[in-house]
Amino acid sequence: MLKSFKTELRPTEAQKDKIRRSIGICRFLYNQYVARNILLYRMYQRGLLDTHQKHFVTAMDFDKYVNHVLKKRLPWIDQCGSKARKKALVNAEHAFQRFFRGEGGFPRFKRKSREDVKLYFPKNNKGDWQIWRHKVMIPTLKQVRLKEYGYLPQDANVISGTVSCVAGRYYVSVTAEIDEKSRYNKDCETSYAPPSDGIGIDLGIKSLAVMSNGNVFRNINKSPKVRALERKLRREQRRLSRKYEMRKKKGGSAAAASANIGKKKLTVQRLHQRLTCIREDHENKVIHAIVKQKPRFITVEDLNVRGMMKNRHLAKAIAGERFNSFLQKLRRKAEITGIELRIVDRFYPSSKRCHACGHVLRDLELRERTYHCPACGYKEDRDFNAALNLRDAKEYRTA
Repeated sequence: MLKSFKTELRPTEAQKDKIRRSIGICRFLYNQYVARNILLYRMYQRGLLDTHQKHFVTAMDFDKYVNHVLKKRLPWIDQCGSKARKKALVNAEHAFQRFFRGEGGFPRFKRKSREDVKLYFPKNNKGDWQIWRHKVMIPTLKQVRLKEYGYLPQDANVISGTVSCVAGRYYVSVTAEIDEKSRYNKDCETSYAPPSDGIGIDLGIKSLAVMSNGNVFRNINKSPKVRALERKLRREQRRLSRKYEMRKKKGGSAAAASANIGKKKLTVQRLHQRLTCIREDHENKVIHAIVKQKPRFITVEDLNVRGMMKNRHLAKAIAGERFNSFLQKLRRKAEITGIELRIVDRFYPSSKRCHACGHVLRDLELRERTYHCPACGYKEDRDFNAALNLRDAKEYRTA
């Protein structure tokens, strides 16, 4: 089984400079590939290309163009490894293929401020991706120290890895072959509870997850720590906006950056990264606590997150809960541990159905947090009632 391990690096200044240069080159080639295909498609629409001429360039063809033509005009392209450059072009081609199949939007240009480009390095030689307790051997970067000792598996067979930079911090992600099921089952035998019955989980905004067995996991976005960071983020974003406005008033370009603007942007990026890490850590702990109970099955609802985000009053709260990420990780963990994951249709009235008699209360409003059945007088918390209905749902599909 292939599994990825991600941890933070502690590179030297020379290694940092090489990583930044390589990421910039990959981003440049990605944008060049997208621009070339856009140009060819527009020429094809206007009839400037013959029928036998290609109106779409593949990643392999563009890589040949880079090696034989573009590198002669721009020799600094050779400062980045060939495998990393080719992987960036392959990712761009996959983006176009997803668009052609209707699975995604049109590929966009990569922005420097987004820092969403990763350096890909396969294992070509025996010494590549050798892992020690405190360092890792990365192709073209040589030995790079780790910030967290002992996390990366030293005895696993590493297939490939990527290096990325987010908010001034450098990360490495390695893909290794491990027998995760046997390792997980071994841990379950020693530290986990005995197997239990199935559970239903109702995801929401008031609480992240309410379980049918009575467990409730809080919304981490309502904690004092996260709210303080969000207030600090708003202040720093206002300060960054004022710097752009002052630059515009002085006659400069609003898009041009200065040293102070760069420092303030880095401060904003670090706050975003810290909030993301706190939310991701919380959802990982919640999923671990759910799976640790070893239920026979887990039932969740197929949420229409995109439709829920259209409510402008709740969009920010819904985005902070990361429902899609939570469900993807829960599906992955259930697959590893052998737990059946049941997904109920999004139109199933889990919140409006009475768990005692089955009556459906059509006019139940979102502000009503206690379910009161007019047919049998049943009273229960709205989210807990939904979790019970999800647990006992008869129509579902397995993930």
